[in-house]
Amino acid sequence: MHTPTETEVLAAADAIIDAFRATDTERYFAGFAPDATFIFHPEAARLNSRDEYERLWAGWVESGWRVTGCGSTDRLVQVFPGGAVFSHTVATSIDSADGPDAYVERESIIFRTTDDGGLVSIHEHLSTTPSEETS
Repeated sequence: MHTPTETEVLAAADAIIDAFRATDTERYFAGFAPDATFIFHPEAARLNSRDEYERLWAGWVESGWRVTGCGSTDRLVQVFPGGAVFSHTVATSIDSADGPDAYVERESIIFRTTDDGGLVSIHEHLSTTPSEETS
């Protein structure tokens, strides 16, 4: 079983982040397995598949939402045979029908290796930062 390198994990994470930053739906969702799950603190329930998240995303985009900036700091990669955990602090700026907004969150992305030696995300988890919780 392949243990990915830190470089491979960072490349896979950066591909997801870069596609998110560009609001590039096709490229963004290509980084996630069909059975990936998602936990986002603003959402009432876990999303149990990439398809569920794609439907939610499509609704955001249709309502005028788009990402205008996305930065990644405090990055940590933890590898293990067959996968890895990538965590970071993510600062996002968006524009929507309600106007511009910006927020800082913590994010974990869990990857598994693919048969061709690549990486695909199987879980993404967003949480607030302590400064947001106390403000």
